Amino acid sequence: MSTPTSSSLGKDAWDRLLANKMAMASLILLLLISILCMLGPVLSSHSFDQQNLDEVFQSPSFAHPFGTDNLGRDLFARTTYGGRISLMVGLLATLVSLLIGVTYGMVSGYAGGRLDAWMMRFVDVLYSLPFIIFVILLMVLFGRNFLLLFLAIGAVEWLTMARITRAQTLSLKRAEFIEAARALGYSHSRILFRHLLPNLIGPIIIYATLTVPAVMLLEAALSFLGLGVQAPMSSWGSLIQEGAEKMDAAPWLLLFPGSFFCLTLFALNFIGDGLRDALDPKHSKN
Repeated sequence: MSTPTSSSLGKDAWDRLLANKMAMASLILLLLISILCMLGPVLSSHSFDQQNLDEVFQSPSFAHPFGTDNLGRDLFARTTYGGRISLMVGLLATLVSLLIGVTYGMVSGYAGGRLDAWMMRFVDVLYSLPFIIFVILLMVLFGRNFLLLFLAIGAVEWLTMARITRAQTLSLKRAEFIEAARALGYSHSRILFRHLLPNLIGPIIIYATLTVPAVMLLEAALSFLGLGVQAPMSSWGSLIQEGAEKMDAAPWLLLFPGSFFCLTLFALNFIGDGLRDALDPKHSKN
């Protein structure tokens, strides 16, 4: 007689994610946009910074699928190249925020007592500062370095992750497997990163998918204010800013990068909602 196979929690979560049609459709859409952004500048016969003053403000055509801007640059090449920058900023800045927030939250929750109180008061103080003002201050102090943009945005997006990680750590640090690790004489660092961290992966993944669109919005706001990606480079935020200035004469300058940006944000949010539902312990099988 064959014994029934027991499915793991990971497989159950994956099955629930597959059953979420909106999340899967969003995942496919995000993959298609990412592939187009990676291959677009290569497939295009025009460079993202190639100027042609004889083709200024050309409407979408076979030669220029998305039209051209005020300098005759191909908008398709600039939109796909800008997608690379926006997605890169979103992913790398999120990674920076996770590295800071997860480590900070685990240490605070695991230590407890007075150290935990002081660490969380510091987080409360940073929460009281306007995020965008803090980022602008960092950009002004250290210059408009492209790589600094990752660090500047990541440095203000880690606070919520620190709170989430701390709350999860407080609920897990009295668990039996943590007490057993202490009894075996394991070091604090081993307990934190070998025993606690794997049990925090679910909330971390969920928050990461929700942080990427938030980071991309912040980058777009900075680019809109002229503090983000600098010319001749482009991001979706900088292209939207340029398109907003010329939307009356050339609406395609705003339509195409704005559409890519909105679709990406919607896809990331639906994927985050799907992961949240899939990893929710209330849906796990006993």
